[in-house]
Amino acid sequence: MTDKPAAFERRKRNSKARTRQMAGALSVALAVGFTALPDTARAQSYSFSNVQVEGNQRIEQGTILSYAGIARGQSVSAAELNDAYQRILASGLFETVDIVPQGNQLVIRVVEFPTINSIAFEGNNRINDDALSQIVQSQSRRVFNPRIAEADAKLITEGYVQQGRLAARVQPKVIRRSDNRVDLVFEVFEGGVTEVERIGFVGNEKYSDRRLRRVLNTKQAGIFRAIISSDTFVQDRVQFDQQVLKDFYSSRGYVDFRITGVNSELSQERDGYFVTFNVQEGQQFKFGQVTVSSDLPDVDVDAFQNEISLKTGKVYSPAQVDNEIARLERLAIREGLNFVRVDPRVTRNERDLSLNIEFQLTRAPRIFVERIDIEGNTTTRDNVIRRQFKVVEGDPFNPREIRESAERIRALGFFTTSDVNAREGSTPQQVIVDVNVEEQPTGSISFGGSYSSSSGFGLAIEFRERNFLGRGQGISLGFNTASSSKSYTFSFNEPAVLGRDLAFGIGLSYTETNNDNSDYDTTIGRFSPSLTFPISESGKLALRYTAKYSDITSASSDVGELVTAETLEGARWDSSVGYTLSYDTRRSGLDPTAGILLEFGQDFGGLGGDTSFVRTNVRAVAQKMVMSEEVTLRATLEGGSINYANGGSRVTDRFFMGSSVMRGFESGGIGPRERNSTTDVDDALGGNLFAVARFEAEFPVGLPDEYGISAGVYYDIGSLWDLDKVNADVIYDDFSARQVVGLSLFWDTAIGPLRFNFSHALAKEKYDKPQEFELTISSRF
Repeated sequence: MTDKPAAFERRKRNSKARTRQMAGALSVALAVGFTALPDTARAQSYSFSNVQVEGNQRIEQGTILSYAGIARGQSVSAAELNDAYQRILASGLFETVDIVPQGNQLVIRVVEFPTINSIAFEGNNRINDDALSQIVQSQSRRVFNPRIAEADAKLITEGYVQQGRLAARVQPKVIRRSDNRVDLVFEVFEGGVTEVERIGFVGNEKYSDRRLRRVLNTKQAGIFRAIISSDTFVQDRVQFDQQVLKDFYSSRGYVDFRITGVNSELSQERDGYFVTFNVQEGQQFKFGQVTVSSDLPDVDVDAFQNEISLKTGKVYSPAQVDNEIARLERLAIREGLNFVRVDPRVTRNERDLSLNIEFQLTRAPRIFVERIDIEGNTTTRDNVIRRQFKVVEGDPFNPREIRESAERIRALGFFTTSDVNAREGSTPQQVIVDVNVEEQPTGSISFGGSYSSSSGFGLAIEFRERNFLGRGQGISLGFNTASSSKSYTFSFNEPAVLGRDLAFGIGLSYTETNNDNSDYDTTIGRFSPSLTFPISESGKLALRYTAKYSDITSASSDVGELVTAETLEGARWDSSVGYTLSYDTRRSGLDPTAGILLEFGQDFGGLGGDTSFVRTNVRAVAQKMVMSEEVTLRATLEGGSINYANGGSRVTDRFFMGSSVMRGFESGGIGPRERNSTTDVDDALGGNLFAVARFEAEFPVGLPDEYGISAGVYYDIGSLWDLDKVNADVIYDDFSARQVVGLSLFWDTAIGPLRFNFSHALAKEKYDKPQEFELTISSRF
């Protein structure tokens, strides 16, 4: 901070400079205007035989004369002399300028601004010097200009305001050096962060304040306010939240929703804002009659009508209408109908609060895509962006397809901003699509932890890059360790093989378990390349090959007969091909409050290797938000089977039901066991068959939103059973349902979401191993 005497001296110098400038202008008027008093004299022109420049050191005399625009022998008036004075001063090169006529000689006296020797920033911690250097216009080895320095100070202040530091102040300070040079120092007082203390809503009846706050990007200041940036007040973010709020209501049928105003009030201490959204929800509308019409002779209206998936009585959503338009336009292209446009015509029915939709097929103007220009991508390659377009140069122009392409570019997550616009090309029948993007970091390091009573604490570290070498490829390296196991993983993914919607992936993993919690060690290595491609709007098919190495070693004297026999088999190689069919509407479904996931996969062993088998997995997940979307209900059904034609399955092949499959039990805590109390044998063997059903509900607990705490209850029922070989000591080989109820606490912290599970087994077998408490931690930086 500059002290008061220094600030006073600076104001005094600025005052003197302004006085000199005024005196310079006045001297021109006095020197020329008072040469004669009569009106005829004031209109007289003057001519100077010589123009002399004084005081210039770096600026050439010719440069100054060019700004003045007065040549020797040229007739000039007093007004023209004043214009010359203003032009020289406006050049920004001189601190003061005086123009003094002396008979037939004109003297121009100047005092040059100093040059900037260096630029420094003091007091800045939140924004580093490099970032501030990109903001300011002043540059070293350039002429110092006080007006530019003051403007730079305002730009720096605005940068801090964007971070929510409204109390930030920046003061430019000049330190004089020799040879008419100065050091320019920007003294920064960053001030504290102005947080959002409270977000409220007025006029909302259908959805609570808590539910609406979850929609917004701006968050209330919480207990981790020192490291969370989303609770900082940023005006641009609040404006964006208005659009997010409109989209939320619109997707739920509230077509008349309006935001009548947003009040942002600063607290008396100026350290927090109270933001209030004033809304009018209106009525919720549903779909009425949905029809297709066309006046084009070559259009089969019935074929397009059969393509409609919207159902009467469903809640209206503009996104669903857009999906239908895209579906109809794709059908038109398949039918060879180019330049067909689908226009939705909406008719309101106030009586039953429905909207009738008529999709009218019309002929669009014959406009083609001339080219696609991409700018701003310093890391990401052009082809990564270009393949998000389904149109290429020469294709018919479709505005809807361009908008969808823009959404796909944004969905990549590679750019902070991405703008896609169309402009007229070389002819009115052609358009040029401009894509402007700004890169953002795409790499991350993840730290995770877990705790269970069986294996203690575990640590997981993962490096992930989503845009490897700018090719749009994904790569990850992971390390996971606990007291009883360690694993290493590597994965690579190419999302567009040969520029098509075909993903190629490679997975490598190596896992070791030791006998801290069992009486034998295992080593498992896996290599699995795969291809994945869409088969419908929500469906995908994945094809894969898997090579697996497994070995069981270091069996102690406490190991039972079955595991001992499997250990003596030595290392085994499995080679298999498989597939997974999936159908997922949780993100792209028609209902934003519900979704389902269906998966079915099989692997067939025997393509080389030591064994032949069929392994099947199935999973179904359904999710629904109820009670004004305050409560989330989720149901999961999962099962699997494995059948070996030769060799039989081993503990490294069979299913084990840990807490990720069925809560309330340790890994290996249920299912077939070889147990002999006389010899202290107690081996978890896994099973060839398993089935489980999980039901849970998540809901708020009434605490303030800024705490980020919610709760849930769950009920799991399932079983693990069936072995290829048994003996007299094997128990629980048959189906026996276990049941668990529990309570979960969810805590959104600065290091990630924490989940605390407290379980109680309602139905279990005598030698099962329940797990009453589990904590999982996942953090990302």
